[in-house]
Amino acid sequence: MKKIATLLFVLWFLQLNLAAKTISVYHTSDVHGWYSARPAKWDKENPTRMIGGFAALSALVKREKNPYILLDSGDIFQGTPEGNFTKGMSSVILMNQLGYSAVVAGNHEYDYGEDNLRVLVSSSSFPWLGANVYLKAGGKPVDYLKPYVIVEKAGKKIAVLGLAGKHTATSTLPANVKHLRFGDEAEEAAGWLPEIRKLNPDAVIILAHVGIGGNYGADKVDLSTWTLTGGGDRHPALAVARAAGGAQVVLGGHIHLGLTAGYFDRQSSALIGQSFWGLTDVSKVDLEFDDATGRFKGAKIALTPLWTDKTGEDAAVTETIKNFSESVNREMEKVIGESEADLGLSEAGLESLIGDWMTDAMRSQTGADVAIQNTSGIRADLKKGDIRMRDIYQVMPFENTAVILTMTGGQLHKLLNDNFRNGRARIQLSGLTVKFKLSPEGKTSGLSLEKDGKAINAADEFTVVTNNYLTAGGTGGKTFKEGKNMRDTMLPIRDLLVKEIKEHSPLKIPVQGRFVRLD
Repeated sequence: MKKIATLLFVLWFLQLNLAAKTISVYHTSDVHGWYSARPAKWDKENPTRMIGGFAALSALVKREKNPYILLDSGDIFQGTPEGNFTKGMSSVILMNQLGYSAVVAGNHEYDYGEDNLRVLVSSSSFPWLGANVYLKAGGKPVDYLKPYVIVEKAGKKIAVLGLAGKHTATSTLPANVKHLRFGDEAEEAAGWLPEIRKLNPDAVIILAHVGIGGNYGADKVDLSTWTLTGGGDRHPALAVARAAGGAQVVLGGHIHLGLTAGYFDRQSSALIGQSFWGLTDVSKVDLEFDDATGRFKGAKIALTPLWTDKTGEDAAVTETIKNFSESVNREMEKVIGESEADLGLSEAGLESLIGDWMTDAMRSQTGADVAIQNTSGIRADLKKGDIRMRDIYQVMPFENTAVILTMTGGQLHKLLNDNFRNGRARIQLSGLTVKFKLSPEGKTSGLSLEKDGKAINAADEFTVVTNNYLTAGGTGGKTFKEGKNMRDTMLPIRDLLVKEIKEHSPLKIPVQGRFVRLD
C-alpha cells in the first residue's frame, strides 16, 4: 500500500513539474467594447471573414494545453454601445467569465469618473492594477488599484506589475482625474521592482497602458529585427523595460499598434508585446522554465488573429453577450437616415471624409464660424446606405459635449501648429483651409490659414465649436485655454450628429481640400 502511495506521489510530482515547464500568457489590450466577432472589412481577400470577440478568445484558451493566465492592458469598454451603455460593466462580466488574472487601468476607464471605476473594480473577480496612481492631496496611492499581484500557476509565481499611463491626466476628461497624479512609468517600474524581487517570483511581467512603435504607417508591424534606441515619449514601454531591470516581459497598449512577433530588447533582456486593439488579435507569450532547475529560461511571443473559423466560439460566452446586447440592440438598430457614399477615415493622416462631415455637422448645428474635432476621437466610418444609431455611437463613442468660444486667427494658427506631426494632422476642421509645406524629413513649415479663400489675420476673431475634451486640456487642446467667451452648451456632440443626419439625409460627400500641401 505504501509503495502505491509513493508511486502516486511521484507521478503527481512529475506531472506538476511537467505542467510548469511552459506557462502561456494571453494578453489583450484596448478592447474598447468590441465584444463580438465582426467582418474583417479591411481584409481585401476576404472582407466578410469573421474575426475577434470574447467568444473566440474563450474558445482559443480552452484548447490551450499549457497552464495559462489572461492579462489586459486597459481601455476595456469605451467605444461601442454595449460598452458605453453599461459604463464598462459588460466588459467586467465577460472578463470574469473568461477568468482574467489582472487588468491595468487605462485612461478611458476614467471616462465616467472615478466612482464608476470603483464600481467596476468592486465587481471584478480579478485585481485592477495601477502602481503609479496617487492622490495629489497627501500623496497616498489610490485604494482601488493594486500596484502588483502574484499569480500562482502550476507551481510557479508570476509577478505582474501594473502601470497606468501618465498621459491619463489629459487623455481622459481632465476634470475626472484632476485630483490624481500619474507617476512616470519608467521611474515607478524602477521603484517597485526591488520590492517585487524580495518575493522571489519565478518571472516578472509588467502590464502597462503605454507602448512602443509610434506611428509606422501600419496597424500591425514586425519590429523583431529592429534596434530601437532611447525611450521617452516615443517608446515609453521600452523605457519601462530598461528602467525596471529584471522584468522578463513588458505587455503594453494604448497606441493601438500590434507587434506581430514582439520586440526583444537586448539592453534589458525583456520581451515587449502589444496586442493591436478591438479584440481582433491576442498576444500569446510562452514563459519557458528549465526542466531540471525550474528556473526561467526564456519567453517567446506571437500575435494571433482571432479568426472564428479557426478558433470557434464559446457558446456560453456568446449567450452572455446576447443577454446584455438585446436591450441595447433594440435602440441601436433604429435607422435614422442614409448616406450616398462611404465616409471613411484617412489613410494619409490629413483630412478624412468622416472628419469633414462631422465638423461640418458641428458647425451647421451651432452656427459657429469654425469647427474643430480631434482626429483620434473619431473611431469609425459611415458606410453607404442606411445609418443606424449604432453607427453614430461607433463614430463618436465618447460623452463629449459641444463647447463654443471665441478665438483669434493667431490662436488658430498656433492650434494647427501644435497638432501637426510629420505631415499628419491630429485635428479635423470645418470653415478653414490649411496650407503647409513638408520637408523630406517630415517637418511642417510655412503653415497658413484661409477662410472663404482669403488669408486670415492674427487679430481676426472667430466663433469656434469644439468638444469639451479639448477645451479641458485634452491632448492637443492647450491653445483653446487662450480663447475667450467659452461656453459649454452641455449638448452631446453625438446628439448634434444625429440631428444633422435626420435633417439632411441622405448624406453627400462633403467638400474636400481643407489641408493643402504646397510644393
